[in-house]
Amino acid sequence: MAGPSSSTFNISSLDVSAYRVPTAGPESDGTLEWDSTTMVLVSIKAGGKEGIGFTYADVSAAHFIISSLRDLVVGQHPMHIEKIFGEMHRQLRNNGNCGIAMMALSAIDIALWDLKSKIVDLPLVRLLGRHSEKISIYGSGGFISYTDRQLADQMSGWAGQGIRQMKMKIGTGDEKTHHRIRVAREAIGPENALFVDANGAYSVREALRMAEGFEKYHITWYEEPVSSDDLEGLAFLRSHTTGKLNIAAGEYGFNLPYFRVMLERHAVDVLQADATRCGGITGFLKAGRLAEAFQIPFSFHCAPSVHLHAALSLSGFFTGEYFYDHTRIEKLFFEGFREPGEGFLSPDPGRPGLGLELKKRVADKYRIFP
Repeated sequence: MAGPSSSTFNISSLDVSAYRVPTAGPESDGTLEWDSTTMVLVSIKAGGKEGIGFTYADVSAAHFIISSLRDLVVGQHPMHIEKIFGEMHRQLRNNGNCGIAMMALSAIDIALWDLKSKIVDLPLVRLLGRHSEKISIYGSGGFISYTDRQLADQMSGWAGQGIRQMKMKIGTGDEKTHHRIRVAREAIGPENALFVDANGAYSVREALRMAEGFEKYHITWYEEPVSSDDLEGLAFLRSHTTGKLNIAAGEYGFNLPYFRVMLERHAVDVLQADATRCGGITGFLKAGRLAEAFQIPFSFHCAPSVHLHAALSLSGFFTGEYFYDHTRIEKLFFEGFREPGEGFLSPDPGRPGLGLELKKRVADKYRIFP
């Protein structure tokens, strides 16, 4: 019988589709407003198995996969992910190894890891090597567009699920921001952790002024107080805020050199990375090990269904983002979506790969490509 080393296991097809899901209501953070989320999903087949991967990106990522990357993948052996990754990454040279191009590569890489682990009939975490049985998560949402009641209900709802860390958006004027923080703190009580995310809305002076008022609310996480491109500003804030307040950033990192420079500049207390942007599972693992080398805690940004298994394999992993928009879509689209238990996520040991199976009939209601 043919095994994984046989040419019969070469990748036979790569298909891509895109879906746009309206939000449950208006959403905004400190710098943007949106009313829908787009998922670009890749399906790769080999050896009678199918691997899936996805990124939350513009539909143009799907076109880029077809025009520039698909032919580099079809015909390759699915066990040779590092080789395929390298060939795709070289192809990005003239298009830039960041942005839409890197998000397209990321979706393919995630699908390749899902496929590889399905071929050997193992959950991805077993293929990678497990470090932990479960990972800590924080509920993430708290959009600026929310009413006080919506904010309080979302925060208290996560607390009711056993989640002990919650993050809300900030980035507006001082008075409104402090009012919203009070609403959130009262909703979750004193025993739970409260995080804030400015999405780069502030100048360094504004961010520092805001931080001075956080101590009375016991805020322990200050994400992107200034633009994540302002590494000097992040480093300044890190050195001029209290030891209880962790500066977090990195979700917009697309490649390993960016993460290295962020760490060398001492810009963050917690490094974030997003596998759907930074090169899939391959890039995410490299970023996590780089953070470990700098002795900095590591966290994933959004898309919990993608990150769960990889995060479990990293000894330096700290906590992950259970983002409202993405959990809503992933629960809708996939069999095997994992619900939190007492503030933690763990995989289903009986499901190979990422543990996901697309509910095609449901997803097709939102399909915009092809």
